[in-house]
Amino acid sequence: MKKDKTNYLFVYGTLLKGFNNEMSHFLAEHSQFVEKGFFNGELYEVAGYPGAILSEKPTDKVYGSVYKVLDADLVFKALDTYEGIDVNAPELDLYKRLKVKAYMDSGLSLQTWVYIYNRPITSLQKISSGSYL
Repeated sequence: MKKDKTNYLFVYGTLLKGFNNEMSHFLAEHSQFVEKGFFNGELYEVAGYPGAILSEKPTDKVYGSVYKVLDADLVFKALDTYEGIDVNAPELDLYKRLKVKAYMDSGLSLQTWVYIYNRPITSLQKISSGSYL
């Protein structure tokens, strides 16, 4: 199987630059900020952190930042653990890492990885602005 070479990551929550935590600092050290932007989705308050789901509606937007990951193996292994991904039990994952098209403020778009919430949203409060900051 061919290894996926997508080395861009879209972040919308606690990995954003404005958050002061170990993993946001880790990401800053091992990636380069590209640009702010959005992807088509809906954002929800989970429990002191956000969860996004995909949407096909062009008016549904989740805002955040795109980063170019410098060492994909190192970074995605650490972030997958942080985001609650277990390769041995994917049905239990808190998030799943998927490729989505991100639209940047400059008008450009590119394929990025994004962590999508993998639990029911029925009891969660929607963040209608689409921004967690």
